[in-house]
Amino acid sequence: MAAQPGQLSKYLETIPAAELIDGADGYGAQPEGIPVTPILKGQKITGYAFLNTDFVSAIGYSGKPIEVLIAMTPEGRIAAGRLMHHAEPIVLSGIPEQKIIDFIAGYKDTDILQVAREKGGEPPPVDIVSGATVTVMVIDDSIKRAAVRAAAALGLGGLTATSKAVTAKKTLIADDGDIQDWETLVGNGSVRRLRLSLKDVNDAFVAQGNAKAIERPETGDDDEAFIDLYVASLAVPTIAKSLLGEREYQNLQKKLKPEQDAFLVMGTGRYSFRGSGYVRGGIFDRIQIVQGEEAFRFKDRGYKNLGRVEAEGAPDFKEVALFRTPKGAVFNPAEPWELQLLVQRAIGALEKVFVAFELTYQLPDAYVHVETPAVAPPPAENPVMRNSEDVAAANALWQRIWKQKLPEIVILVAALVILTILFFIQDHVVRYKKFTDWFRIGFLAFTLFGIGFYAQAQLSVVNVFVFVNALLTDFQWQFFLMEPLIFILWCSVAVSLIFWGRGAFCGWLCPFGALQELTNKIARFVGVKQFTVPWWLHERLWPIKYIIFLGLLGLSVYSLHLAETFSEIEPFRTSIVLRFMRGWPYLLFVFSLLFAGLFIERFFCRYLCPLGAALAIPGKLAMFNWLKRYRNCGDPCQTCAKECMVQAIDPLGNINPNECLYCLHCQQNYYDEHVCPVVIHALARARKMDPNAKTTVADQDPAYRRGRRLNQPREYE
Repeated sequence: MAAQPGQLSKYLETIPAAELIDGADGYGAQPEGIPVTPILKGQKITGYAFLNTDFVSAIGYSGKPIEVLIAMTPEGRIAAGRLMHHAEPIVLSGIPEQKIIDFIAGYKDTDILQVAREKGGEPPPVDIVSGATVTVMVIDDSIKRAAVRAAAALGLGGLTATSKAVTAKKTLIADDGDIQDWETLVGNGSVRRLRLSLKDVNDAFVAQGNAKAIERPETGDDDEAFIDLYVASLAVPTIAKSLLGEREYQNLQKKLKPEQDAFLVMGTGRYSFRGSGYVRGGIFDRIQIVQGEEAFRFKDRGYKNLGRVEAEGAPDFKEVALFRTPKGAVFNPAEPWELQLLVQRAIGALEKVFVAFELTYQLPDAYVHVETPAVAPPPAENPVMRNSEDVAAANALWQRIWKQKLPEIVILVAALVILTILFFIQDHVVRYKKFTDWFRIGFLAFTLFGIGFYAQAQLSVVNVFVFVNALLTDFQWQFFLMEPLIFILWCSVAVSLIFWGRGAFCGWLCPFGALQELTNKIARFVGVKQFTVPWWLHERLWPIKYIIFLGLLGLSVYSLHLAETFSEIEPFRTSIVLRFMRGWPYLLFVFSLLFAGLFIERFFCRYLCPLGAALAIPGKLAMFNWLKRYRNCGDPCQTCAKECMVQAIDPLGNINPNECLYCLHCQQNYYDEHVCPVVIHALARARKMDPNAKTTVADQDPAYRRGRRLNQPREYE
């Protein structure tokens, strides 16, 4: 997935050449067919700037590209690297981005010609960004491969270019078809969108580095819309009529001159794309159209304010403006172009600074005719071949990660095997109460410190969203194989859902769940009184986590990034992945949950965990009933119901498999001659005949035991 057209130029507008290569003072024109910008010192080329995504795929764990700007000297050495854009969940809401920036900066002076000879060189020092292994490995792989390809395209160090771009000529198909509604226009790309939140704008000024601008941030909620901007080309009658309506369309046709084009710009939010410049000087200074080397701004003489958008289902906009190209503008509506939005910030009485954002536009393919080039591209330009190279590189990357993590993989698989054996022979193990208790404490400690704090293999509902998003778009297993421990855990969860429901993971393999349970055990040990939630309230609270999960799932279909942001209801990143090294609002939330868990065991698991809800839904497909019950469980005995750590046993003795965490405590009671009334009665009766009778007599006597399916009501007898 390559970067959007014009992205390199956009990024270089905000970066002085001297920051990439010492002594440089400007940029030159791109060579034809090569997405590389020369870096100049006077008239001499002192280096080259390019994006990794213009040469290779750089898809991270989010399933979206990680864009890195690379500067390379004519001698084939990396001079600088800049992280420009990404959508990695762990970096967006966990790992400080500065760590990734520092990691990329470490590639300075890397000899790309040597990397080309060694086919990738040595793996990166991934430990310097603990918790972001996949992101770091993808960045490393893409920087090296992109730099090698760029060097080959430029012919540096004797490397041979493998391809040369061939530009196809595009012309407009002025289709006059049926009127389309708003959803269709947005869906097929006739209308394009750029949404900037307050955080996006504040971050852009921070990246620009002007101290005065940074001191004057936009105030409000980070996700509040600074501007929600939509744009459409009106060169196609179908699009124009759908947006303007028939009457306004006819008015436009009367005013359009030959070779003149029109655009519709729509926006809402606190920032106006029109501003007030056109009132003073007749020019709209906040937006401009850029196509290739050509650019122009709109003038008040080619502007009309519209009250609304006529397309069915269109939202209400604060501003709707119809623009016509000014005199002398060079523009081809069939070719891609960008709408540049200039965001200004006052830093003094008369002084302002600006940052630019770009909205890329391309008419849908149905309205564009592509003329086949006279000269066919060479075989190396075949996109299928490039795609196959990227797939091969991705396969090599995840295989390299698996080799690096082989010791952790072996330990995790061994732990899963041990746990699986325990579950299969649970009827024998639970008879040894002390062993079972100490084994559980030991395994939970391994889960917390080994799987959690050390390996940072905490599963998250975000993993579910990424998987669903991948299924809805371009599913590729390589994304998920890049995190071997996460991948293995998800495979084990998929299998365990069939045998034991959600309990195998939630009760034994979730690091945050282990943290809650261990802290609660400590609280009990020091005498903290436990609070029992009344059953009527408990059964009305546990659906909350299902509501949270379904809400996040629906949000992820609309915006994966937004869902990742709201998934902070999971305290996993703060507590496990980042080991509590985070801002105080996150810490306050986590410690509040842990504090509640001191009085109500597994509080978060019971009522709020969206991941638990996500696993409980397919857990309904569990095919086996492993948890034994006596016919008198719940009537009259309530021992197991009262002692269940998450109140998964109802007053009638039924176990709700959606809530059960498979701690096996009820199974310990099942054989306990000192706790279970049924066993006590059966054993006393049996020992009248045989003094050596074992505690399993109740389990073996059909008068006491009757198998029944989990979560199925029964009649009293």
